Amino acid sequence: MLKVDDLMTKELFTLSESDNLKMARSLMDLQRIRHIPIVNEDHKFIGLVTHRDILRATISQLAGIDPATQGEIDSGIPVGEIMRTGIKTVTAETPLKEAALTLLDHKYGCFPVVNEQNELIGILTEADFLKLTISLMDALENSEE
Repeated sequence: MLKVDDLMTKELFTLSESDNLKMARSLMDLQRIRHIPIVNEDHKFIGLVTHRDILRATISQLAGIDPATQGEIDSGIPVGEIMRTGIKTVTAETPLKEAALTLLDHKYGCFPVVNEQNELIGILTEADFLKLTISLMDALENSEE
């Protein structure tokens, strides 16, 4: 049986709650990610910032704010003010099908993966499942040849 550990991303990009919104936006843009786990100094998972959270905290372009001004505003907003808490997590041993069904049923974009001490050890995203699906389709196509 496949487990979360078989698919999760282990190389993580994280922030602390005192890091600012500008850093979160830059990290998402540079790494092409949509979820940033927030950890404390002990690397324990405490929250999550998503691309939607950043959009929600951004002043609308309709307000006529130029990018430099938006950057200054973002620099003054700690991610701790916009992060989501109470996020459902999974362990590396969680069955992959169970995680997939929960993501689908609740329309979650990801699961932070934690160990028994609530330390962040990975993240499982919708994109991970898309990669798996593509691999399975490739395997099916190759077996038909």
